[in-house]
Amino acid sequence: SRKSSSTAVSSGSSSSKDDSGYKIVCYYTNWSQYRTKIGKFLPEDIDPDLCTHIIFAFGWLKKGKLSSFESNDETKDGKVGLYDRIKNLKKANPKLKTLLAIGGWSFGTQKFKDMSASRYARQTFIYSAIPFLRNRNFDGLDIDWEYPKGSDDKKNYVLLLKELREAFEAEAQEVKKPRLLLTAAVPVGPDNVKGGYDVPAVASYLDFINLMAYDFHGKWERETGHNAPLYAPSSDSEWRKQLSVDNAASMWVRLGAPKEKLVVGMATYGRTFTLSNSGNFKVNSPASGGGKAGEYTKESGFLAYYEVCEMLRNGATYIWDEEMKVPYAVMGDQWVGFDDERSIRNKMTWIKDHGYGGAMVWTVDMDDFSGSVCGGDVKYPLIGAMREELRGIKRGPNAKDVDWSKVANSVSVEVATKPVPIKIPVSELLNK
Repeated sequence: SRKSSSTAVSSGSSSSKDDSGYKIVCYYTNWSQYRTKIGKFLPEDIDPDLCTHIIFAFGWLKKGKLSSFESNDETKDGKVGLYDRIKNLKKANPKLKTLLAIGGWSFGTQKFKDMSASRYARQTFIYSAIPFLRNRNFDGLDIDWEYPKGSDDKKNYVLLLKELREAFEAEAQEVKKPRLLLTAAVPVGPDNVKGGYDVPAVASYLDFINLMAYDFHGKWERETGHNAPLYAPSSDSEWRKQLSVDNAASMWVRLGAPKEKLVVGMATYGRTFTLSNSGNFKVNSPASGGGKAGEYTKESGFLAYYEVCEMLRNGATYIWDEEMKVPYAVMGDQWVGFDDERSIRNKMTWIKDHGYGGAMVWTVDMDDFSGSVCGGDVKYPLIGAMREELRGIKRGPNAKDVDWSKVANSVSVEVATKPVPIKIPVSELLNK
């Protein structure tokens, strides 16, 4: 076993550790049902053995209590709801754990501020959450507050997690069931982390930490940058050099998170830019904004992996970046930084080398889940590659990685070395 001793808080249940140790935690989004054609995704599209944990995004907050969001989350009028359809995956894989996430980017921060501001508000939420989760057969709760900020939030966030954990422990004793799991999605931006997270305290109450190790760069910037570089490129400014998967994970560890609790996020999507000049397409090249919206995900600056595959099969140029250990693709003035099987396998090796707890995926519904787009004769090429590397489960007899450098147009971009500034003594300049 890779862990001889565990420094984690005793979990009060054996359910949080799976056989081979590494977790594969997959977020499922309840709005993916509204995508069209090859993008349309339903719970039945999930391979029950693909992930160790599925996190249902997102629940909502009504009058300070945990509640559902989409009209078909709940089973009603004889129609089986999404919650139950996710639960049904456990029939095929009884070891699968499912959690409900509350929060997310569009949820905003005010509801969390209010809900955590007093003990009364926290307890109102907590004592609504336990029966809500139990009655719908969820195994836990994932807190996605984006993001606590300032000393009040920092303190209240810890109190919320502490009181949730204590209530979950007490309830498990009382009903003689495995304790509900408690996890959280956390940011990678140094300012966000230092401004809102008491890392040792946060880590002590969570079963594992979902590190959102993506969205490092995107359409909010005016130069191209990769969504999730394992390492920062040498062309980055000193400040930008902090923005990489490796730096983010080591920052959390440095601030007090146990390595084995860090589940490092992987993106099944890319972030796109429109180049200011299509001849200038390396990393950190000028961009006028986000790239064009994808046909299925319909959001500018963003493409699902299956949309990137379509682009690569339709004439885009593929470039592997040896410094960042991730690829990007260019088509005319469109630029996308994404992860493919090669970069994902490389990140899994890095997870094992560093002893992190596993991989998290945002999202299960943006991988090539039908196996009909990317090629390689495999459903879920990216998450399947994660599972192969971390859990030793093969993807299938005919599955093979797509080598985009051979399938797509490909150019090799040499790493431009910066000219070394030559220091001339002041005396020489004065004597000229």
